[in-house]
Amino acid sequence: MLQKPELLLPAGTFQRLKIALAYGADAVYVGMPSMSLRATVGLSQEELEEGARLMHAAGKKIYVALNLFSKNADIEKLPLIAERLHKAAPDGVIVSDPAIFMFLRERLPEIPLHVSTQANISSWATVEFWQKLGAELCVLSRETTFDEICEIRRRVPAMKLEMFVHGAMCMSYSGRCLLSAFMTGRSANQGKCAQSCRWNYKVYLEEEKRPGELISVEEDARGTYFMNSRDLCLLPELPKILSAGIASLKIEGRNKSDYYVAQAARVYRAAIDAWYESPETWNATPYMRELSMLQNRTYTRGFFDGVPGAEAQNYETTVSIGNAQNVGMIIENSPFTSAAGTPKDAFVHLEIRNKISLGDEIEFLIPGIFEPLKIKLSALFNGFTGKPAESISAGRSGQTALLPRSLFPENRVPAPLTMARKIL
Repeated sequence: MLQKPELLLPAGTFQRLKIALAYGADAVYVGMPSMSLRATVGLSQEELEEGARLMHAAGKKIYVALNLFSKNADIEKLPLIAERLHKAAPDGVIVSDPAIFMFLRERLPEIPLHVSTQANISSWATVEFWQKLGAELCVLSRETTFDEICEIRRRVPAMKLEMFVHGAMCMSYSGRCLLSAFMTGRSANQGKCAQSCRWNYKVYLEEEKRPGELISVEEDARGTYFMNSRDLCLLPELPKILSAGIASLKIEGRNKSDYYVAQAARVYRAAIDAWYESPETWNATPYMRELSMLQNRTYTRGFFDGVPGAEAQNYETTVSIGNAQNVGMIIENSPFTSAAGTPKDAFVHLEIRNKISLGDEIEFLIPGIFEPLKIKLSALFNGFTGKPAESISAGRSGQTALLPRSLFPENRVPAPLTMARKIL
Protein backbone atom coordinates (compact mmCIF):
# COMPACT_ATOMS: atom_id res chain seq x y z
CA MET A 1 0.00 0.00 0.00
CA LEU A 2 1.29 3.45 -0.90
CA GLN A 3 2.22 5.73 1.97
CA LYS A 4 -0.56 8.20 2.72
CA PRO A 5 0.44 11.75 1.75
CA GLU A 6 0.47 14.59 4.20
CA LEU A 7 -2.64 16.78 4.20
CA LEU A 8 -1.32 20.35 4.54
CA LEU A 9 -3.66 23.16 5.64
CA PRO A 10 -3.18 26.93 5.81
CA ALA A 11 -3.10 28.60 9.23
CA GLY A 12 -3.20 32.36 8.82
CA THR A 13 -3.99 32.79 12.52
CA PHE A 14 -3.30 30.84 15.69
CA GLN A 15 -6.99 29.93 15.94
CA ARG A 16 -6.96 28.49 12.42
CA LEU A 17 -3.95 26.40 13.36
CA LYS A 18 -6.01 24.84 16.16
CA ILE A 19 -8.98 24.40 13.84
CA ALA A 20 -6.88 22.68 11.17
CA LEU A 21 -5.44 20.35 13.80
CA ALA A 22 -8.90 19.52 15.16
CA TYR A 23 -10.27 18.74 11.69
CA GLY A 24 -7.57 16.33 10.61
CA ALA A 25 -4.63 18.22 9.12
CA ASP A 26 -1.33 16.35 9.17
CA ALA A 27 0.53 19.65 8.97
CA VAL A 28 -0.06 23.39 8.74
CA TYR A 29 1.87 26.20 7.13
CA VAL A 30 2.02 29.58 8.81
CA GLY A 31 3.62 32.92 8.08
CA MET A 32 5.69 35.50 9.89
CA PRO A 33 4.33 39.04 9.35
CA SER A 34 6.09 40.98 6.58
CA MET A 35 8.26 38.04 5.48
CA SER A 36 5.86 35.80 3.55
CA LEU A 37 3.42 36.12 0.65
CA ARG A 38 0.57 36.88 3.04
CA ALA A 39 2.06 39.95 4.66
CA THR A 40 -1.14 40.97 6.43
CA VAL A 41 -1.50 37.71 8.37
CA GLY A 42 0.92 35.76 10.46
CA LEU A 43 1.67 34.38 13.89
CA SER A 44 3.49 36.27 16.60
CA GLN A 45 6.63 34.68 18.00
CA GLU A 46 4.70 33.44 21.03
CA GLU A 47 1.96 31.97 18.84
CA LEU A 48 4.51 30.35 16.56
CA GLU A 49 6.25 28.64 19.46
CA GLU A 50 2.97 27.56 21.06
CA GLY A 51 1.66 26.39 17.69
CA ALA A 52 4.74 24.25 17.20
CA ARG A 53 4.23 22.73 20.65
CA LEU A 54 0.58 21.94 19.88
CA MET A 55 1.33 20.36 16.52
CA HIS A 56 4.28 18.33 17.80
CA ALA A 57 2.34 17.10 20.84
CA ALA A 58 -0.24 15.72 18.39
CA GLY A 59 2.45 14.12 16.22
CA LYS A 60 1.83 16.67 13.44
CA LYS A 61 4.07 19.16 11.64
CA ILE A 62 4.31 22.92 11.21
CA TYR A 63 6.06 24.80 8.40
CA VAL A 64 6.89 28.51 8.25
CA ALA A 65 6.52 30.40 4.97
CA LEU A 66 9.39 32.80 4.33
CA ASN A 67 8.75 32.90 0.61
CA LEU A 68 8.84 36.52 -0.47
CA PHE A 69 11.38 37.82 -2.99
CA SER A 70 13.76 39.85 -0.88
CA LYS A 71 14.86 43.44 -1.18
CA ASN A 72 17.90 44.92 0.54
CA ALA A 73 15.89 45.89 3.60
CA ASP A 74 14.64 42.30 3.98
CA ILE A 75 18.17 40.90 4.13
CA GLU A 76 18.84 43.02 7.21
CA LYS A 77 16.03 41.18 9.02
CA LEU A 78 17.35 37.69 8.37
CA PRO A 79 19.54 37.25 11.48
CA LEU A 80 16.59 38.08 13.74
CA ILE A 81 14.29 35.83 11.70
CA ALA A 82 16.80 32.98 12.03
CA GLU A 83 16.90 33.47 15.79
CA ARG A 84 13.10 33.30 15.99
CA LEU A 85 12.97 30.19 13.80
CA HIS A 86 15.58 28.50 15.97
CA LYS A 87 13.43 29.11 19.07
CA ALA A 88 10.26 27.85 17.41
CA ALA A 89 11.91 24.76 15.83
CA PRO A 90 9.45 24.25 12.95
CA ASP A 91 9.59 21.15 10.77
CA GLY A 92 10.53 23.17 7.72
CA VAL A 93 10.81 26.65 6.23
CA ILE A 94 9.22 27.41 2.85
CA VAL A 95 11.55 29.59 0.76
CA SER A 96 11.59 30.95 -2.80
CA ASP A 97 14.50 33.42 -2.80
CA PRO A 98 17.90 31.71 -3.39
CA ALA A 99 19.66 34.17 -1.08
CA ILE A 100 17.30 33.41 1.80
CA PHE A 101 17.63 29.69 1.03
CA MET A 102 21.43 29.80 1.31
CA PHE A 103 21.34 32.03 4.41
CA LEU A 104 19.06 29.62 6.27
CA ARG A 105 20.95 26.57 5.09
CA GLU A 106 24.14 27.98 6.59
CA ARG A 107 22.61 29.55 9.71
CA LEU A 108 20.01 26.85 10.57
CA PRO A 109 21.23 23.58 9.03
CA GLU A 110 18.98 21.58 11.38
CA ILE A 111 15.75 22.95 9.83
CA PRO A 112 14.67 21.39 6.51
CA LEU A 113 14.14 23.79 3.61
CA HIS A 114 11.14 23.56 1.28
CA VAL A 115 11.17 25.42 -2.03
CA SER A 116 8.00 27.46 -2.51
CA THR A 117 5.65 27.35 -5.49
CA GLN A 118 6.77 30.96 -5.95
CA ALA A 119 10.05 29.59 -7.34
CA ASN A 120 8.09 28.31 -10.38
CA ILE A 121 9.24 24.69 -10.23
CA SER A 122 7.70 22.83 -13.15
CA SER A 123 10.41 20.47 -14.45
CA TRP A 124 12.45 17.58 -13.15
CA ALA A 125 15.68 19.47 -13.94
CA THR A 126 14.65 22.33 -11.63
CA VAL A 127 13.77 19.85 -8.89
CA GLU A 128 17.16 18.23 -9.35
CA PHE A 129 18.81 21.66 -9.10
CA TRP A 130 17.20 22.35 -5.72
CA GLN A 131 17.97 18.84 -4.55
CA LYS A 132 21.68 19.45 -5.13
CA LEU A 133 21.46 22.65 -3.06
CA GLY A 134 20.04 20.70 -0.14
CA ALA A 135 16.26 21.20 -0.37
CA GLU A 136 14.13 18.50 1.26
CA LEU A 137 10.88 19.22 -0.59
CA CYS A 138 9.77 21.12 -3.70
CA VAL A 139 6.32 22.69 -4.00
CA LEU A 140 5.45 22.34 -7.66
CA SER A 141 3.93 25.26 -9.52
CA ARG A 142 0.21 25.16 -10.21
CA GLU A 143 1.06 25.20 -13.93
CA THR A 144 2.63 21.73 -13.76
CA THR A 145 0.41 19.08 -15.35
CA PHE A 146 -0.20 15.75 -13.67
CA ASP A 147 1.76 13.88 -16.35
CA GLU A 148 4.69 16.23 -15.74
CA ILE A 149 4.41 15.64 -11.99
CA CYS A 150 4.58 11.89 -12.56
CA GLU A 151 7.69 12.29 -14.72
CA ILE A 152 9.33 14.46 -12.05
CA ARG A 153 8.52 11.80 -9.46
CA ARG A 154 10.11 9.13 -11.67
CA ARG A 155 13.26 11.09 -12.54
CA VAL A 156 13.97 12.52 -9.07
CA PRO A 157 12.61 9.84 -6.72
CA ALA A 158 14.52 11.01 -3.64
CA MET A 159 12.96 14.48 -3.57
CA LYS A 160 9.68 14.97 -1.74
CA LEU A 161 7.05 16.69 -3.88
CA GLU A 162 4.15 18.85 -2.84
CA MET A 163 1.23 19.91 -5.05
CA PHE A 164 -1.75 22.19 -4.65
CA VAL A 165 -5.11 20.40 -4.69
CA HIS A 166 -7.49 23.15 -3.63
CA GLY A 167 -7.80 26.92 -3.36
CA ALA A 168 -7.59 30.20 -5.21
CA MET A 169 -5.76 30.38 -8.54
CA CYS A 170 -3.71 33.34 -9.74
CA MET A 171 -4.10 34.51 -13.34
CA SER A 172 -0.37 35.23 -13.39
CA TYR A 173 2.33 32.57 -13.53
CA SER A 174 2.39 31.11 -9.99
CA GLY A 175 1.90 34.52 -8.46
CA ARG A 176 4.74 36.28 -10.30
CA CYS A 177 2.49 39.26 -10.94
CA LEU A 178 3.32 42.94 -11.44
CA LEU A 179 -0.28 44.12 -11.92
CA SER A 180 -0.92 44.91 -8.25
CA ALA A 181 2.39 46.76 -7.88
CA PHE A 182 1.76 48.78 -11.05
CA MET A 183 -1.80 49.77 -10.15
CA THR A 184 -1.64 50.15 -6.38
CA GLY A 185 2.02 50.18 -5.35
CA ARG A 186 1.45 46.91 -3.44
CA SER A 187 3.77 44.16 -4.68
CA ALA A 188 2.35 40.65 -4.89
CA ASN A 189 5.90 39.35 -4.71
CA GLN A 190 6.32 41.07 -1.34
CA GLY A 191 3.12 39.60 0.07
CA LYS A 192 0.86 42.63 -0.47
CA CYS A 193 -1.26 41.65 -3.48
CA ALA A 194 -4.36 43.83 -3.98
CA GLN A 195 -5.92 41.10 -6.17
CA SER A 196 -6.27 43.51 -9.07
CA CYS A 197 -7.17 40.58 -11.33
CA ARG A 198 -10.48 40.22 -9.43
CA TRP A 199 -11.59 43.77 -10.16
CA ASN A 200 -14.37 44.82 -12.53
CA TYR A 201 -12.78 46.30 -15.67
CA LYS A 202 -14.11 48.40 -18.51
CA VAL A 203 -12.14 47.47 -21.61
CA TYR A 204 -12.01 49.47 -24.84
CA LEU A 205 -10.56 48.90 -28.30
CA GLU A 206 -9.09 51.71 -30.38
CA GLU A 207 -8.66 51.03 -34.10
CA GLU A 208 -5.43 52.45 -35.57
CA LYS A 209 -7.15 54.46 -38.33
CA ARG A 210 -9.80 55.90 -35.99
CA PRO A 211 -7.91 57.42 -33.04
CA GLY A 212 -10.13 58.49 -30.19
CA GLU A 213 -13.05 56.28 -31.26
CA LEU A 214 -13.22 53.82 -28.36
CA ILE A 215 -15.27 50.63 -28.75
CA SER A 216 -16.38 49.14 -25.45
CA VAL A 217 -15.61 45.47 -24.82
CA GLU A 218 -17.66 44.22 -21.93
CA GLU A 219 -19.45 41.08 -20.83
CA ASP A 220 -22.55 42.96 -19.75
CA ALA A 221 -23.57 46.15 -17.96
CA ARG A 222 -21.51 45.16 -14.90
CA GLY A 223 -18.21 45.11 -16.78
CA THR A 224 -15.71 42.39 -17.58
CA TYR A 225 -13.94 40.07 -15.15
CA PHE A 226 -11.58 38.85 -17.81
CA MET A 227 -8.70 37.96 -15.43
CA ASN A 228 -10.75 36.25 -12.71
CA SER A 229 -9.78 32.59 -12.32
CA ARG A 230 -12.06 29.95 -10.91
CA ASP A 231 -10.85 28.14 -7.77
CA LEU A 232 -8.77 25.00 -8.03
CA CYS A 233 -10.39 21.75 -6.89
CA LEU A 234 -8.72 18.41 -7.62
CA LEU A 235 -10.72 16.26 -5.22
CA PRO A 236 -12.26 14.18 -8.05
CA GLU A 237 -8.70 13.35 -9.15
CA LEU A 238 -7.60 12.03 -5.77
CA PRO A 239 -7.36 8.39 -6.95
CA LYS A 240 -4.72 9.39 -9.53
CA ILE A 241 -2.94 11.75 -7.15
CA LEU A 242 -2.84 9.30 -4.25
CA SER A 243 -1.39 6.64 -6.55
CA ALA A 244 1.43 8.92 -7.72
CA GLY A 245 3.57 9.01 -4.59
CA ILE A 246 3.16 12.73 -3.82
CA ALA A 247 4.46 13.55 -0.34
CA SER A 248 2.17 16.47 0.51
CA LEU A 249 -1.22 17.73 -0.72
CA LYS A 250 -1.57 21.45 -0.13
CA ILE A 251 -4.68 23.57 0.34
CA GLU A 252 -4.34 27.29 -0.35
CA GLY A 253 -5.85 29.92 1.91
CA ARG A 254 -3.97 31.65 4.73
CA ASN A 255 -6.28 34.63 4.21
CA LYS A 256 -9.42 32.46 4.25
CA SER A 257 -11.90 32.10 7.11
CA ASP A 258 -12.02 29.71 10.04
CA TYR A 259 -14.91 27.89 8.37
CA TYR A 260 -12.93 27.47 5.15
CA VAL A 261 -10.04 25.84 7.01
CA ALA A 262 -12.34 23.53 8.94
CA GLN A 263 -14.45 22.49 5.96
CA ALA A 264 -11.54 21.99 3.57
CA ALA A 265 -9.67 19.94 6.17
CA ARG A 266 -12.61 17.71 7.09
CA VAL A 267 -13.63 17.02 3.48
CA TYR A 268 -10.17 16.20 2.16
CA ARG A 269 -9.34 14.23 5.33
CA ALA A 270 -12.43 12.09 4.91
CA ALA A 271 -11.93 11.66 1.15
CA ILE A 272 -8.29 10.62 1.46
CA ASP A 273 -8.95 8.17 4.31
CA ALA A 274 -11.93 6.66 2.47
CA TRP A 275 -9.84 6.00 -0.65
CA TYR A 276 -7.17 4.20 1.33
CA GLU A 277 -9.82 2.16 3.11
CA SER A 278 -11.61 1.09 -0.08
CA PRO A 279 -10.20 2.44 -3.37
CA GLU A 280 -12.53 0.19 -5.41
CA THR A 281 -15.70 1.76 -4.02
CA TRP A 282 -14.46 5.34 -3.61
CA ASN A 283 -16.75 8.00 -5.07
CA ALA A 284 -16.13 11.75 -5.19
CA THR A 285 -19.82 12.72 -5.11
CA PRO A 286 -20.40 13.09 -1.34
CA TYR A 287 -17.19 15.06 -0.93
CA MET A 288 -17.92 17.40 -3.83
CA ARG A 289 -21.37 17.98 -2.35
CA GLU A 290 -19.67 19.14 0.84
CA LEU A 291 -17.22 21.35 -1.07
CA SER A 292 -20.22 23.11 -2.63
CA MET A 293 -20.99 24.22 0.94
CA LEU A 294 -17.73 26.19 0.90
CA GLN A 295 -17.46 29.70 -0.55
CA ASN A 296 -15.87 29.44 -3.99
CA ARG A 297 -15.66 31.15 -7.39
CA THR A 298 -16.82 27.85 -8.96
CA TYR A 299 -14.22 25.17 -9.48
CA THR A 300 -11.64 24.29 -12.11
CA ARG A 301 -9.09 21.51 -12.53
CA GLY A 302 -6.56 24.16 -13.46
CA PHE A 303 -3.52 22.80 -15.32
CA PHE A 304 -4.06 19.19 -14.22
CA ASP A 305 -4.61 17.94 -17.79
CA GLY A 306 -2.71 20.71 -19.59
CA VAL A 307 -3.10 24.40 -20.31
CA PRO A 308 -6.77 25.22 -19.66
CA GLY A 309 -9.00 27.31 -21.86
CA ALA A 310 -11.81 29.70 -21.02
CA GLU A 311 -13.35 27.10 -18.70
CA ALA A 312 -10.76 28.05 -16.06
CA GLN A 313 -11.99 31.66 -15.89
CA ASN A 314 -15.13 33.10 -14.33
CA TYR A 315 -16.16 35.96 -16.62
CA GLU A 316 -19.42 36.62 -14.78
CA THR A 317 -18.44 37.79 -11.31
CA THR A 318 -15.80 37.62 -8.61
CA VAL A 319 -18.41 37.08 -5.89
CA SER A 320 -17.95 33.77 -4.11
CA ILE A 321 -20.86 31.37 -4.00
CA GLY A 322 -21.70 28.57 -1.59
CA ASN A 323 -24.68 26.46 -0.58
CA ALA A 324 -24.20 27.04 3.15
CA GLN A 325 -23.53 29.89 5.55
CA ASN A 326 -21.27 29.60 8.56
CA VAL A 327 -23.29 30.77 11.56
CA GLY A 328 -20.70 30.27 14.25
CA MET A 329 -18.17 28.20 16.13
CA ILE A 330 -18.47 26.41 19.46
CA ILE A 331 -16.16 28.10 21.98
CA GLU A 332 -17.03 26.19 25.16
CA ASN A 333 -19.46 23.89 26.93
CA SER A 334 -20.14 24.93 30.50
CA PRO A 335 -22.81 25.36 33.16
CA PHE A 336 -24.63 28.68 33.05
CA THR A 337 -27.13 30.34 35.38
CA SER A 338 -29.34 32.77 33.51
CA ALA A 339 -29.61 36.34 34.74
CA ALA A 340 -33.28 36.03 33.95
CA GLY A 341 -33.66 33.28 36.53
CA THR A 342 -34.10 30.29 34.23
CA PRO A 343 -33.07 26.99 35.80
CA LYS A 344 -29.38 26.19 35.94
CA ASP A 345 -28.42 24.00 33.03
CA ALA A 346 -25.47 23.11 30.83
CA PHE A 347 -25.22 25.14 27.66
CA VAL A 348 -23.22 24.96 24.48
CA HIS A 349 -21.70 28.37 23.74
CA LEU A 350 -21.85 29.28 20.05
CA GLU A 351 -19.84 32.31 18.93
CA ILE A 352 -22.09 33.92 16.33
CA ARG A 353 -20.84 34.68 12.81
CA ASN A 354 -24.23 35.05 11.07
CA LYS A 355 -27.81 35.39 12.30
CA ILE A 356 -29.63 32.40 13.77
CA SER A 357 -33.30 32.21 14.80
CA LEU A 358 -35.67 29.91 16.61
CA GLY A 359 -36.80 27.18 14.25
CA ASP A 360 -33.58 27.17 12.19
CA GLU A 361 -32.01 23.84 11.38
CA ILE A 362 -28.33 24.06 12.21
CA GLU A 363 -25.66 21.61 11.09
CA PHE A 364 -22.64 21.02 13.31
CA LEU A 365 -19.47 19.76 11.64
CA ILE A 366 -18.05 17.56 14.37
CA PRO A 367 -14.36 16.75 13.84
CA GLY A 368 -13.77 13.14 12.90
CA ILE A 369 -17.37 12.53 11.84
CA PHE A 370 -18.21 13.19 8.20
CA GLU A 371 -21.99 13.28 8.51
CA PRO A 372 -23.07 16.66 9.97
CA LEU A 373 -25.09 16.67 13.20
CA LYS A 374 -28.42 18.41 12.55
CA ILE A 375 -30.50 20.04 15.25
CA LYS A 376 -33.53 22.34 15.22
CA LEU A 377 -33.30 25.42 17.41
CA SER A 378 -36.30 25.02 19.70
CA ALA A 379 -34.64 27.10 22.43
CA LEU A 380 -32.14 29.95 22.23
CA PHE A 381 -30.57 32.25 24.82
CA ASN A 382 -28.53 35.43 24.40
CA GLY A 383 -24.98 34.93 25.66
CA PHE A 384 -24.67 38.49 26.98
CA THR A 385 -27.95 38.66 28.91
CA GLY A 386 -28.84 35.02 29.47
CA LYS A 387 -32.39 35.82 28.37
CA PRO A 388 -34.42 33.78 25.87
CA ALA A 389 -34.15 35.16 22.34
CA GLU A 390 -36.10 34.85 19.10
CA SER A 391 -32.92 35.44 17.08
CA ILE A 392 -29.30 36.47 17.59
CA SER A 393 -27.07 38.33 15.14
CA ALA A 394 -23.33 38.82 15.02
CA GLY A 395 -23.41 42.59 15.47
CA ARG A 396 -21.56 42.85 18.79
CA SER A 397 -17.99 41.65 19.19
CA GLY A 398 -17.93 38.38 21.08
CA GLN A 399 -21.66 37.80 20.66
CA THR A 400 -22.59 34.26 21.66
CA ALA A 401 -25.71 32.16 21.69
CA LEU A 402 -26.40 29.69 24.46
CA LEU A 403 -27.84 26.41 23.21
CA PRO A 404 -29.25 24.00 25.85
CA ARG A 405 -27.35 20.73 25.82
CA SER A 406 -30.72 18.98 25.78
CA LEU A 407 -30.96 19.94 22.09
CA PHE A 408 -28.11 17.54 21.31
CA PRO A 409 -27.90 13.74 21.43
CA GLU A 410 -26.32 12.77 24.75
CA ASN A 411 -23.13 11.36 23.20
CA ARG A 412 -22.71 13.99 20.46
CA VAL A 413 -22.41 17.34 22.19
CA PRO A 414 -20.08 19.40 19.96
CA ALA A 415 -16.70 20.31 21.42
CA PRO A 416 -14.95 23.69 21.18
CA LEU A 417 -13.78 24.64 17.65
CA THR A 418 -16.76 22.83 16.06
CA MET A 419 -18.22 24.82 13.17
CA ALA A 420 -21.94 25.39 12.69
CA ARG A 421 -23.74 26.26 9.47
CA LYS A 422 -27.14 26.79 7.84
CA ILE A 423 -27.96 25.39 4.43
CA LEU A 424 -29.00 28.14 2.01
